[in-house]
Amino acid sequence: MEIAPSVSHILETSLYVSDLSRSRIFYQRLFGFEALLEDHRMCALRVPSSGVLLLFKHDGSLAPSHVPGGVIPPHGGSGALHLCFAVPLASLDAWTAHLERQNVALESRVRQRFGGISLYFRDPDGHSVEVATPGLWTNY
Repeated sequence: MEIAPSVSHILETSLYVSDLSRSRIFYQRLFGFEALLEDHRMCALRVPSSGVLLLFKHDGSLAPSHVPGGVIPPHGGSGALHLCFAVPLASLDAWTAHLERQNVALESRVRQRFGGISLYFRDPDGHSVEVATPGLWTNY
């Protein structure tokens, strides 16, 4: 089997949303993410440690997107998707209180197999959002 060239980390992840403005406000309010780019079909939010959360309006990217540097192929998604943000163990109680103050219902709290603790809640489109402490996976 051929050895693949190295990958350093996931740079972008995306969610598909019904109301782009509502979702941008939710993620900015809850996480403090800065908007890097926004147009009629998408919003890119800066996630600490060089990540980007892309919010795409449902069906807004089903056609190729022509940009000055080339063409971005079409893509899309549907249903309740999932993403997880890493948080320090010491911030877990602060996250629980923050969710409560923001009127975001805590759906579940789970002690994971490798010792990490996860908090699960939903965004305005019903996507499952998780914040997790070290120990979620053996590499975190």
